[in-house]
Amino acid sequence: MASIQDIGLSAAINLMSAFAFLFAFAMLRLQPVNDRVYFPKWYLKGIRGSPTRSRGIMNRFVNLDWTTYVKFLNWMPAALQMPELELIEHAGLDSAVYIRIYLLGLKMFVPITLLAFGVLVPVNWTGETLENIDDLTFSNVDKLSISNVPPGSPRFWAHITMTYVFTIWTCYTLYMEYKTVAIMRLRHLAAESRRPDQLTVLVRNVPPDSDESVNEHVEHFFCVNHPDHYLCHQVVYNANDLAKLVAQRKAMQNWLTYYENKYERKPTDRPTTKTGYGGFWGTTVDAIDFYTSKMEVLAEKVSAEREKIMNDPKAIMPAAFVSFKSRWGTAVCAQTQQCHNPTIWLTEWAPEPRDVFWDNLAIPYVELSIRRLLTTVALFFLIFCFMIPIAFVQSLANLEGIQKVLSFLKPVIEMKTVKSVIQGFLPGIALKIFLIILPTILMTMSQIEGYTSLSYLDRRSAEKSFWFIIVNVFLGSIITGTAFQQLKSFLEQPPTEIPKTVGVSIPMKATIFITYIMVDGWAGIAAEILRVVPLVVFHLKNTFLVKTEQDRQQAMDPGHLDFATSEPRIQFYFLLGLVYAAVAPILLPFIIVFFAFSYVVFRHQKYESGARYWPDVHRRLIICLIISQLLMMGLLSTKKLAKVTALLLPQLILTFWFNRYCAGRFESAFSKFPLQEAMVKDTLEKATEPNLNLKEYLKDAYVHPVFKGKDFDRPRVVDEEESNPLVPTRRTSQVTSRYNSEASSSTTATPVANKNTGSPGSM
Repeated sequence: MASIQDIGLSAAINLMSAFAFLFAFAMLRLQPVNDRVYFPKWYLKGIRGSPTRSRGIMNRFVNLDWTTYVKFLNWMPAALQMPELELIEHAGLDSAVYIRIYLLGLKMFVPITLLAFGVLVPVNWTGETLENIDDLTFSNVDKLSISNVPPGSPRFWAHITMTYVFTIWTCYTLYMEYKTVAIMRLRHLAAESRRPDQLTVLVRNVPPDSDESVNEHVEHFFCVNHPDHYLCHQVVYNANDLAKLVAQRKAMQNWLTYYENKYERKPTDRPTTKTGYGGFWGTTVDAIDFYTSKMEVLAEKVSAEREKIMNDPKAIMPAAFVSFKSRWGTAVCAQTQQCHNPTIWLTEWAPEPRDVFWDNLAIPYVELSIRRLLTTVALFFLIFCFMIPIAFVQSLANLEGIQKVLSFLKPVIEMKTVKSVIQGFLPGIALKIFLIILPTILMTMSQIEGYTSLSYLDRRSAEKSFWFIIVNVFLGSIITGTAFQQLKSFLEQPPTEIPKTVGVSIPMKATIFITYIMVDGWAGIAAEILRVVPLVVFHLKNTFLVKTEQDRQQAMDPGHLDFATSEPRIQFYFLLGLVYAAVAPILLPFIIVFFAFSYVVFRHQKYESGARYWPDVHRRLIICLIISQLLMMGLLSTKKLAKVTALLLPQLILTFWFNRYCAGRFESAFSKFPLQEAMVKDTLEKATEPNLNLKEYLKDAYVHPVFKGKDFDRPRVVDEEESNPLVPTRRTSQVTSRYNSEASSSTTATPVANKNTGSPGSM
């Protein structure tokens, strides 16, 4: 078991690492050559067009102004003092609300820590129980936990009372934060400038029709059922194969640019490459000619694939982006059932155009249930297969117990420095390494499930990551660690004593979580602000692939927040704080340092969802609270307090009720747009912009990105013929329409060039 000295050494290593990362960041951000890496927003917004220090060749790369180095830490107070409204304007509501999660952690745990150290730590320290248990490995750190309180002791009334106090305070802070974020979201929506997603819905599972194409069917349905509000629509194409070809062509263009730049620097030496994979083997050829020919071949393939998509009716998916003349009409369509059959004509708010995950729009709707079932099964096996490496990692924190089995390691392990490093630092870093590949796996699983927006993919991945961490990192660390440590005791003592041993040992796992917090939450967070990968990638692109200012702009990484990875990590710290507040308060100061440290280090989202993720955050924090309550009840039941444990049951029931109340009170603000607010915004827009051409504004918003290049003709957005009340249709039956369907086809706005596909060529 790690001692105070082990934890102190780990804290020193991680704090020095954190300050080293922050110092490196402060130095690197001052260099003009890194300007676009650390200030990408300024360039993307046009605030800054070139490094501010551009006099002389040397000054373009290195900052020679010594006065800036004296104030190199000024960015910290500037970041902390930024008003919330300014932060929302600069980075968006998603980022501003994300920062509030850290503040919520401070609001929640600072008072809890003061109470725990003022009341529970003295109660635990004076319990004098661990010394009286034979064959139990413990340290002075463990004496600060509830394990040191004797079974049946009246001291447990302090823990029961503080458990209620902690629950009440946690629910209060969660309620106030939910209320605040809901108000922020409604204000944001009311003040938000016009965006395509405010006027557009995504329609899925369009039913097949023998008389009409998908394009015509969508137009006919919305002209009939939303005659006063329907404006236009864009059908969804299965352009995934075309997107792959475009990506390949972009990769070839990068190689071609690289060799052209290389040739320009040294015109006397024509660059060469090999024809094999990656240019590592095969016949040696002229690199520029080779990649030029590759580009020509890919251009032909792209052209052929594009023609195939535009002329094949099967390339049109049973889905469309439908736009309306007003936000009111959009809200009515998005928030109501369109047909008596609830499985067809499914409507939802369209994602923001940059939030659309185009690959999944091509998945047939009938496949989604099967995909999600298979993904759930795969997630179950993934979670429990990871138990094996987790068990091994946690065994590193219990070397005293392993010495009894692997005695030949005893001379090495007993070396003070080696023992401190292994127990205080290695388990946390090893566990962190095991979890590095997890986000990629979980995001892939979420993509397989078929969700159509990046924000929802992030939320689904965050949900999977949360449960993975709960089972593997938290429960796995407790269960497997206990089994390794107490194996001999389990085998020698009678079965009736096993629950007692487990109850005593669970709080003693606090040390492994302390080392994890320091590695992941201190040094890890500081390393993120350094932005090593974007820094290296930008300079590689700038050196080899950049020719123009536009290329340099595209090489920048705007610093996206990886919500799917960072948000479950934060909630894991909430879980640890809630679980150990009444069990082992020694954990709480380390968690507070994490929240305070992370508050300074934040990113900008790659999309703007208006903080729609907050109900998920709140729900998972409630789950953390419930887990802490259940574990406390289970722990007290091993302390000869079975009857007293029943006193904790009301707080569990009240927590469930509190969650339902919050959901009913606030959740609708994150899933629906009030018709009253929609009408207000529509009225203001008509008054301030009476000549606004919405068709022109929306025509390119939801065109697949592969059709937006200058080399591509784009599918035409189909719009309603405003001057004609008739709804043209090819239907032989008029049962579902109250309009005359015998109108001449000349009145339709459906593209004439290809009636079946709705793809006339260029706009």
